[in-house]
Amino acid sequence: MTFKSLMVQGTTSDAGKSTLVAALCRILYRRGVHVAPFKPQNMALNSAVTVDGGEIGRAQAVQAFACGLEPHTDMNPVLLKPNTDTGCQVIIHGKAVGNLEATGYHAYKPTAMRAVLDSWQRLQSQYECVVVEGAGSPAEINLRDNDIANMGFAESVDCPVLLIADIDRGGVFAHIVGTLALLSESEKSRVVGFVINRFRGDIALLQPGLDWLEQETGKPVLGVIPYLHGMHIEAEDAVPKTRENSNQVSCEGETRRQGASEEGSTNSTETIERRSQQSIADARRLVVVVPVLPHISNHTDFDALRLHPQVDFHFVKMNEAIPAADLIILPGSKNVRGDLAYLRAHGWEQVLTKHLRYDGKVLGICGGFQMLGRLIHDPYAIEGEAGSSSGFGWLDMETTLEQSKQLKQVTARLAFADAQVTGYEIHMGVSVGNALHSPALYIVDGHASQPEGAISVDNQVAGTYLHGLFDHAQSCAAWLQWAGLQVQEPFDYEKLRSDELDRLADCVEQHLDWDKLTRYI
Repeated sequence: MTFKSLMVQGTTSDAGKSTLVAALCRILYRRGVHVAPFKPQNMALNSAVTVDGGEIGRAQAVQAFACGLEPHTDMNPVLLKPNTDTGCQVIIHGKAVGNLEATGYHAYKPTAMRAVLDSWQRLQSQYECVVVEGAGSPAEINLRDNDIANMGFAESVDCPVLLIADIDRGGVFAHIVGTLALLSESEKSRVVGFVINRFRGDIALLQPGLDWLEQETGKPVLGVIPYLHGMHIEAEDAVPKTRENSNQVSCEGETRRQGASEEGSTNSTETIERRSQQSIADARRLVVVVPVLPHISNHTDFDALRLHPQVDFHFVKMNEAIPAADLIILPGSKNVRGDLAYLRAHGWEQVLTKHLRYDGKVLGICGGFQMLGRLIHDPYAIEGEAGSSSGFGWLDMETTLEQSKQLKQVTARLAFADAQVTGYEIHMGVSVGNALHSPALYIVDGHASQPEGAISVDNQVAGTYLHGLFDHAQSCAAWLQWAGLQVQEPFDYEKLRSDELDRLADCVEQHLDWDKLTRYI
């Protein structure tokens, strides 16, 4: 029996579901199939603005790009954005409907399921094939009641399931067999086969295990995907584990980074003071630091910087030494006041003050932009307890979190350089103040332009609500020059992103058993 759809579920989180769906979408698109991605429910703080003016998970936007499509809210009808340890903002069909605690959302699931099925029906009527991504694992038995993300959805729409497992974690056969053992008989029969992900080594040594798995379960292994070193696909949610530029993988580079870390661990402020005595970066290199906030959002803003051949990029966690930098960027946050307090508690205010004293640059994006002002007000308890917090005060403005969210795709030109950028805004804060009279960029709206963001009088501090500043070559080059990178090599992140999708698709196409797989789609 053939289906118009196939669902990818994982034995664990981060097994490779998002990546495999992106690869399948790209392969089918290249074969001329009118294909679309779908994820019933996503929990992620990386999101994107859609062509219909809504908000979906970033992974589904990447998958849409793999299909040659503009992202649409039907591709991810339910998005959960955690703002506390037990609560999240619930987004249905691209629009925030409120905040719910975990138990409250569990009761809300039947309503969410109706939104999921509405979107599913629309996609099924528009596309030849829909490739579906599950969430977490179908073996999470505590979440089985009213499930809308995995087998609950697959059973509702009669969709076949491909189960993917990550061999790099170890225990891959136990993951697969254990997952099947926790499924009902009808759910087991829905699993058409397995994909083993991130394999490195001699496949001949794995073959006895594959033979045993097929004999034990009666289901085929449809592919063993090799570990693709240096592969870049935008993350669904987790901050990348590696802090350094992914192009720097040599032993020499590793030694240099370790030395810098040890130096920074002695005294972060002393390291920053030495900026005035010796340059952190010459005219051809820039050091960029981004703090990993507890509620960091849209950290894919920095993917282009992580991959830039002239940028030494560091994600720095709160318990790590802070290296000296040319540019410190405060990222987006789903709980701005809480993350601001966290930064202060871990000494970042003193570090930033010292950094500015020695001519470093600071850029704030979205929530990070709000932190640069004098005050942040949350009168409606949008992101936590109602109240106000003092910002760092480097920009003369204050921000109030409103009950409606700003969601829009934006084309703009930078105020300080002849460069354009296409990005998006996702925020509930409205900022006002004298700082905005010196904007960072101008939003292009027909023949008119609207000022946005701010740059300080001394040109050291800048902020904007616009995400995607570094994704476009012109804008990225302009911001890096503003931060001190005077001599730049050509770098096109958009082309790299497309090339990486094709590289991924080539690999998956080569290592999947398409004769078996196409029996189902």
